[in-house]
Amino acid sequence: MKKKTKSIQPNRTDTAVGMNIVNQAEKPKIRLENINYVYGKNTPFEVHALDGVSLDIHRGLLTGIIGHTGSGKSTLVRLLNGLDRAEQGRVLLDGQDIWENPKEIGKIRFRVGLVMQYPEYQLFEETVWADIAFGPRNMGLMDDEVEARVREAAAFVGLDLALMEKSPFDLSGGQKRRVAIAGIMAMRPEVLVLDEPAAGLDPRGRHTIFQGIRDYNRKTGCTVIIVSHSMEDMAQYCDHVVVMAHARVFMAGTRDEVFARADELEAVGLDIPQVTKLCVLLHQAGLPIPVGLYTQETVENALLALFQEGKGGVRHE
Repeated sequence: MKKKTKSIQPNRTDTAVGMNIVNQAEKPKIRLENINYVYGKNTPFEVHALDGVSLDIHRGLLTGIIGHTGSGKSTLVRLLNGLDRAEQGRVLLDGQDIWENPKEIGKIRFRVGLVMQYPEYQLFEETVWADIAFGPRNMGLMDDEVEARVREAAAFVGLDLALMEKSPFDLSGGQKRRVAIAGIMAMRPEVLVLDEPAAGLDPRGRHTIFQGIRDYNRKTGCTVIIVSHSMEDMAQYCDHVVVMAHARVFMAGTRDEVFARADELEAVGLDIPQVTKLCVLLHQAGLPIPVGLYTQETVENALLALFQEGKGGVRHE
């Protein structure tokens, strides 16, 4: 018998998001209902990529989806804007089935912007400016509005305006990634979905990309979904975390709630943040420190509090 796992609802009170968590729980931006997706159906190579997945994506939050290769996370996000269609189940956007009218699926893709893994391979315009402007122009916007959106999106991802007249193919890998992400941001979708947006980048490049995405989420109120293999990224930037395993949702909740279950994450082979591992070891050694801390700052504060209270072998007179 498979062990049942608890799906946790968010309980954040971060006013920077500008949302009421209770209302989010009642009215998710996206809801997946009993989703099944099969590759190679009725062939010897049949694989169940998603198996009875039900999930709420909360309005205005930055949600991270993590899991091993083959866990179903990339397949899941391709369903969110109708790029693929589930074998069974429904994807609801603001309570409406996105496939209710198949002829209108193109409009869903303006509302749910999807940035695929290694999006730099999708660049095709002659200049960076033209590439970022492509989506807004297809929306039929006036030139001044297109210009405003290009500048805004470039700023979010840290692109220097001096690069705007260059060919995107002359840029570095990290710069190309920023151009591709900016092109989706410039359409101002209601939901921004990014599959491994920082894959292959160095730590500085990763920070620039993720900080820009977080700023975009906070300043626009856009619902953001990030697929990543890095627990450190999930811990640092996301409000809500969904853990996929074996084509199902294994766990979902706020960062605090998910990382408090570090032993369960490790049991399914997921690598928890290094600082969380440190907390677990200290807790096992007898120190009264929470095991679910996930950032360097929170661990430092917890250790400082212990020492100030005269614990951990140090006594202050």
